[in-house]
Amino acid sequence: MENIRILVIEDETDIRNLLRMNLEAVGYEVDEAADGNEAAKKLVQQGSRIDLALTDVMIPGPDGFELFPIMEKRGIPCIFLTAKSDVMSKVRGLKAGAEDYIVKPFELMELYARIENVLKRRGKLKSRIEVDECVIDLRSHKVWEEGRQVALKPMEYDLLVFLCRNRNVAFTRDGLLAQVWGDEYGGETRTVDVHVANLRKKLQAAAHIKTIPRLGYRWE
Repeated sequence: MENIRILVIEDETDIRNLLRMNLEAVGYEVDEAADGNEAAKKLVQQGSRIDLALTDVMIPGPDGFELFPIMEKRGIPCIFLTAKSDVMSKVRGLKAGAEDYIVKPFELMELYARIENVLKRRGKLKSRIEVDECVIDLRSHKVWEEGRQVALKPMEYDLLVFLCRNRNVAFTRDGLLAQVWGDEYGGETRTVDVHVANLRKKLQAAAHIKTIPRLGYRWE
């Protein structure tokens, strides 16, 4: 996503592959490490190119807690992603300075949201998104296509940015209402259809929004 590079530190091959596949599907660049020694080497040698580390705690070699000082020294934000669910482990990780602590098993949508929150806090997200001839300026909340400014209503803009940032992920209408309009919104799911239709009328780039029958929408 916007050339954001994530280092996945996980010793279980299936979980590591699942994370890489899904993170790449939504646009992140992903590197991997299967143990603490490999992770330490990559953190030292490639630290300036790593925007975030997703780190299991219980890994061979230096564990996730032991790796954290290396990340901290290089300004790499860390999210611990681990089966260690006891309170003391959470407190230890957060007190050390980790940005977040997620217990396995986890929902991918929750993981995406937490990653984006960390990147926002750290100022890692770029100030613009480009899709085809469309440019979204995240600071001014303005959108241009083929050099002309396109007037979008606030929720049309928010929906566009959300879908762009979560490309290739299928969302139900209820899911989009919760993510974009907020959990407290009491409107109907038809609201999503209306906003998608408006985006398609106003932006050629909105052709990337695909309708998924009986489910919702996906940005391809």
